Amino acid sequence: MADANSTAFGSPLPYVGITPIQVITAVVVLIVGYIVTKLVVASFKRGLKRTKLPALVVEFLGRFLSALLYVAVILLTVRALGIGVGSVVLGLSAVIGMILGFGMQDTLTNLAAGVWIAALRPIDMGEVVEVAGKVGKVNAVGIMSTELMTPDNVLITIPNKLVWGSVITNYTRMPTRRVSVDVGVAYGTDLDRAVKIAMELMENHPKVLKDPAPGVAITGLGDSSINLQLRAWTKTEDFWDVKGYLTKAVYEAYMKEGIEIPFPQMDVHVREMPK
Repeated sequence: MADANSTAFGSPLPYVGITPIQVITAVVVLIVGYIVTKLVVASFKRGLKRTKLPALVVEFLGRFLSALLYVAVILLTVRALGIGVGSVVLGLSAVIGMILGFGMQDTLTNLAAGVWIAALRPIDMGEVVEVAGKVGKVNAVGIMSTELMTPDNVLITIPNKLVWGSVITNYTRMPTRRVSVDVGVAYGTDLDRAVKIAMELMENHPKVLKDPAPGVAITGLGDSSINLQLRAWTKTEDFWDVKGYLTKAVYEAYMKEGIEIPFPQMDVHVREMPK
């Protein structure tokens, strides 16, 4: 009976020419390879984190190593099935050559762009940036694409070539930012008084920096208002708190002091046509 089972497991399956033992071995290699890859990549990233390498570079190198190891696992699995690895590599080369021949060089372009992003770091992990028309926090930079997480928890994936080829606005790289709040006051307003009230609001806020000093600028004469801009410097992490406070506070202060904040109006004159 044992010999019969051994013969059955060692006999090639119909149409495919692969024995059950080879299939079982390939599955084991695939599962073990997957687990080993995860462990090796995790250990590799932990080791890099002990160095002074930026988190973005660590993540990029980890993903790159992971891709290489997965390719190795696939080749070992194919070999366990009794298929010559050389023929597989030759087949893959032919496929890659055909893809490139059809003009799909985007893969190599994205890979090269990912290397440049990781090396020069115009963006970094956790920073809030605007790139390719999208705004979000940098979640990861992979070998092919960059991931942004929007404030409403939407994950955006952008090909690396678009990231590297676009204008990048980094909102959180610098330690301080200037908060600008625009407000209009009616013509005839005592501007010195309006400026003084706005300055007191900024100077009395604990998160507004003393250096650079806050200021108020007259930015223009509009159709129905004199336009002012409150300018206060704060730490980058306090930007939205300060902006929200000043926007609300300047409105309430002007209303309390009787300073009119006009809104756009349109006068419509109706003229009767002679009969």
